[in-house]
Amino acid sequence: MLVKIHYSLLLVFSLISCAHAASLPPPVLAALRQVHIPYGDIGVEVREATARKPLININGSRPMNPASTMKLLTTYAGLELLGPAYTWKTEAWLDGKLENGVLQGDLILKGYGDPKFTIEQFWLWMRELRSRGLREIHGNVILDHSAFQLAPHDPAAFDNDPVRAYNVGPDALLINFNAVRLHVIPHGDKISIFTEPELAGITPDNRLTGVAQGDCANWDDAISPQINGATLLVQGTFPTSCGERAKYFSLLPHSRYLGVVFRALWQELGGTISGELRDGATPNSATLFATHYSPPLAELIRDINKFSNNVMARQLFLSLGMSSTAPANIERSVQAVDDWLTEKQLDFPELVLENGAGLSRSERISPHSMALLLQTARNSPLQPEFEASLPIIGVDGTLKKRLHESAAAYHAHLKTGSLEGVKAIAGYVQSRSGKQWIVVFFINHANAAAGQRAQDALIEWVQQR
Repeated sequence: MLVKIHYSLLLVFSLISCAHAASLPPPVLAALRQVHIPYGDIGVEVREATARKPLININGSRPMNPASTMKLLTTYAGLELLGPAYTWKTEAWLDGKLENGVLQGDLILKGYGDPKFTIEQFWLWMRELRSRGLREIHGNVILDHSAFQLAPHDPAAFDNDPVRAYNVGPDALLINFNAVRLHVIPHGDKISIFTEPELAGITPDNRLTGVAQGDCANWDDAISPQINGATLLVQGTFPTSCGERAKYFSLLPHSRYLGVVFRALWQELGGTISGELRDGATPNSATLFATHYSPPLAELIRDINKFSNNVMARQLFLSLGMSSTAPANIERSVQAVDDWLTEKQLDFPELVLENGAGLSRSERISPHSMALLLQTARNSPLQPEFEASLPIIGVDGTLKKRLHESAAAYHAHLKTGSLEGVKAIAGYVQSRSGKQWIVVFFINHANAAAGQRAQDALIEWVQQR
């Protein structure tokens, strides 16, 4: 009986495959069959950029998890709703009297969601505060995060790996992606470590053990860094044959991270602080002292899309719902995107947004909706900025090592997406004939990671048209 049922399922699968066989090129079919990914778990749409109807549509209307290709929606909406020249500000306020370099009162740092306030920029801004005459803070440093109204973020919620940099949550006062770059340097059998940036008041406890051989590509899987109180404990094994390596980790909550980084930089610049660093609101009695501005949005979306930066995408998504009268939250951002889609006459009834970055088990969009989004973006006056933000296949970003020896190299701007059980790609392919094509290929299946060859085969087939 079990054998008969198994045979029946195989027959049904064969019939379904035959029904769709004419829709996909043979190399794509072969690649899918080789890794046992059925048609029911893929979604594909291929259309010429100016065409009203798709050339290929398989499960096109099915809601699917797009992984990081959801960043296409967030960045395109950002370009149109905020504008390519939009910048984020971070303010320094003084609550007290500043005289002869001494502030008798508090310094307040207020953020508005800058997605890329790097450690280099933060150092320069601290230096500016010194140049403006601030040397000693005889009070506290108050951290004002009130521009974002968010529920507490659990960095372990997504995959129970809270120290990974991709799990950093958004924050109105995000500095340096809340990340610590851990350098590991072998000296024979000995191993030394140091961090960037320096973390004031935190002492490294290096318990790494060197081993002769190991997996250099995934060396960080064998390392467990964590901060306990005032100690950075790094333990595990490191293959000394791998040479010097470095990896970003997120080891502290936002406010404490900013606190230890501020203290280290301020002391380095010759400043002093007598109080503590704590969260709070900017009082009405404070006066504006200095303002830092981010690079423009058109520049920042290149980092979001080319390198699939999750926390930057989340910062941008929240900024879509921020106004001068209300703090940003997820609900306002979802509504802002819905209103924008309605205005553009795009009906995506299946769309589910959680954070706009695609680092989600619940976000959904159909391949057809994604293709329509890309087609609409192509006709936008902001199309050059949008397309230029996407990785070039075989050249840069997340596609640097993909199809780099293929004829398709240099001929596609595509966003990738990967989660456990999800493999996605979406964007534009320039064919040999000079036509531009829109390609969307989602895989939602346990073997999704093995589906890359099928996606690559489709890209190559489209490029040869």
